[in-house]
Amino acid sequence: MNSDNNDGDNDRSIHSDNGSLISHENDNGGDSGVETIMFPPHVKPPGATNTLFLGGAGVRCVEIESKLVKISGIGVYLEDNAIQSLAAKWKGKGIEELQDSEDFFKDIINGPFEKFIQVTAIIPLTGTQFSQKVSAYCDRIWKAQGTYNHKDAKTIDKFNEVFKDQNFSPGSSILLTISNAGSLTISFSKDGGIQDTMISVIENEKIGPAIIETAIGKHGFSPEAKKSVASRLSTIIN
Repeated sequence: MNSDNNDGDNDRSIHSDNGSLISHENDNGGDSGVETIMFPPHVKPPGATNTLFLGGAGVRCVEIESKLVKISGIGVYLEDNAIQSLAAKWKGKGIEELQDSEDFFKDIINGPFEKFIQVTAIIPLTGTQFSQKVSAYCDRIWKAQGTYNHKDAKTIDKFNEVFKDQNFSPGSSILLTISNAGSLTISFSKDGGIQDTMISVIENEKIGPAIIETAIGKHGFSPEAKKSVASRLSTIIN
């Protein structure tokens, strides 16, 4: 049985104005290895019109055969005007209050600013593994909202098709840029860098918020990234 979880005892996340470094210790049959993922403080990803700042980062874990396995690092980036947008309602709130507020994360998810998610593999990951997990989450959200329609079904099919023949080795990244116009730009990086090369653009105003929700929503894949976003934004807006 697989379930998303977080194991903070074995991770050290260092956050500063210079970006975020995730150091991950992995025990493989007695051999200890260290995977490091550096999320830069600012990026201009494919499909974005502006440079975005790092809102937070963390590890995604899954439970496999009763053991937590860290499979990827997730960086969440926001457009600069997110600060003013969020401060209007959340200025003066502490880290714990933001961290526990579903409304705070909804304001990020649905906010009128560009967003970007960088997913960097810690262990080998197939595109199908990634896309099916994300598309199932989106499908579940839309059906729960009662908004699922034929266009959404086609969107999920296209999303899965983009990833069908892809494989991601440790250190390679999936780049997901969400525009204000309602499009999702998908790009890949084999060396962890941010290249200005678009693989596919999906036009559906519901896909962007759903992608952000997979990372930092109520049942998002990385509780650690969610806590990091609350911590960093609390510092910035206050």
